[in-house]
Amino acid sequence: MPTLNINGKDLAVNADESTPILWALRDTLGMTGTKFGCGAALCGACTVHLNGAPIRSCITPISAAAGQKITTIEAVATDRVGKAVQDAWVKHDVAQCGYCQSGQVMSATALLKSNAKPSDADIDGAMAGNICRCGTYVRIRAAIKDAAQTLA
Repeated sequence: MPTLNINGKDLAVNADESTPILWALRDTLGMTGTKFGCGAALCGACTVHLNGAPIRSCITPISAAAGQKITTIEAVATDRVGKAVQDAWVKHDVAQCGYCQSGQVMSATALLKSNAKPSDADIDGAMAGNICRCGTYVRIRAAIKDAAQTLA
């Protein structure tokens, strides 16, 4: 039985090592904050962090995460960057239907951890793989800029 470090805890995962991280999180561990969108790494709804970098958990097998640290939306606000992003999301009323937002928050948090003062082009590049069917992109950009300013 594989063990994964998820949100700072070593958790035994009763699943085959080829199982995508998404399904280990949702079906095996009951962590439903990470969403299934497309299953082909195209929409970003399933974004989690692997050692701080955003990955698509729908196509990444749990074997690829052995010995590494996974952070999910459930724990992203435990550090100041994730908390600032989530606070900005609420302040700017980003979520409409909300389905894609956990992936959006995870990508935005990874961006601000690697680039404290992102330009519009930086934001576009970091967020390009996250699709919002409700079209909240203007509010997403405003929230990212607000979070960056809060963190400065």
